[in-house]
Amino acid sequence: MKYVRRIIDQDLDLRVKAFGGINIVGPKGCGKTSTAKERCKTFIEFEDEDKRKGYLEVANTMPSLFLDYPLPILFDEWQDAPSVWGLVRKTSDDTNCFGTFFLTGSSAKKVNTPHSGTTRISTVEMYPMSLYESGESNGKISLKELFDNPGKEISAISPLTLPDLIKATCRGGWPRTLQIKDEAAKMLIAKDYFYQVVNEDISRIDGVKRDPEYTKAILKSYARNIGTLSKKNVLLEDSARSLGFSEDTFDRYVEKLKELYIIKDYDAWNPQIRSEKSLRSPKKHMFIDPSLAIAALEISPLYFSQDLDLFGHIFESLVYRDLTVYSQALHGSLSHYHDMFDLEVDSVLHLGDGRYALIEIKLGTKDIQKGESNLLEVERLIKESNKSHDSLKMRLPDLKIIITAGEFAYTLPSGVKVIPIGCLKD
Repeated sequence: MKYVRRIIDQDLDLRVKAFGGINIVGPKGCGKTSTAKERCKTFIEFEDEDKRKGYLEVANTMPSLFLDYPLPILFDEWQDAPSVWGLVRKTSDDTNCFGTFFLTGSSAKKVNTPHSGTTRISTVEMYPMSLYESGESNGKISLKELFDNPGKEISAISPLTLPDLIKATCRGGWPRTLQIKDEAAKMLIAKDYFYQVVNEDISRIDGVKRDPEYTKAILKSYARNIGTLSKKNVLLEDSARSLGFSEDTFDRYVEKLKELYIIKDYDAWNPQIRSEKSLRSPKKHMFIDPSLAIAALEISPLYFSQDLDLFGHIFESLVYRDLTVYSQALHGSLSHYHDMFDLEVDSVLHLGDGRYALIEIKLGTKDIQKGESNLLEVERLIKESNKSHDSLKMRLPDLKIIITAGEFAYTLPSGVKVIPIGCLKD
């Protein structure tokens, strides 16, 4: 199958100029190995049963023998042979090489290495495919171009209907689905992923036996609270209601689910525009891919014909997934804003150079006015705060955006840009 270039490739193009080794981490099945293979001449795959014994023998006795192979080299499932980490680190030191080694492996395997690899091995996170990478967003609207030219008028039409988005969300951003023709069969990937996490990976990650029922209950609670700021006690009470496990058990399971790249919590943005007592700082709960939330809830695309409100919450997780992917190319990060007066902004995209965008996420057009009002009110608060603090003025938002499941991209008279997720790219 022809390789589909990923947005992370832009980041890798830069890292190979600075580091001898690149360690690509992220959820299983997101394309880490395929992306690394595109950059390597030799593939040392420790799960290849025909070669595994020989590879492990070399790794455990004289790993430098691997250097006889053509470079660059990929060490796939390198956690099975931790000595490879030391080989990459030392070779990068001794030869001052760049982009010579790639390390990939399952998130369900964790090993402790004797050396950090700092300045020699760079670790980069990879995520499931965005809609642009899967070929479903037409990419007519570029976030980078908007940041570079914020006053630009936009106009585009999304190719995705609401039923298209529901199917894409249930299917998930798993590259494997691109190879499957049958639509119903595509939906099995996320379901099987969820099953493996609950029954295998949650214990395999560190060799500690964990209860599948506990894992399932916690993930269902996260799915029911997706896109919310629910506090830990709410999630704990919801998930432990019938099973009765402790807070300590809950914490340990959540920690491992984050290490497995199943769930992800996004921090709050706390600008100095309200008193500290007015700001709410709980994290926003998301899944790495919304298809896993749907698998946890054990529902199908047809379910959303009777519960579009739930899809609105899961749609926010879809947008977060895509924004997380797009922000990597922009060297950015995501947060959210919510205060005690219930003024909120669903997402804030921060760039490393200080520029940022306030982003509201709305499923339907009927909520666009409310989203616009929220964005303008936060901007107004920043302006008011700046009047009171002459010596420390806060930057105004460079962009104000509403991301929708709708059809048309356009600019409102207020300057707020309305962009369908089916038109967006990095």
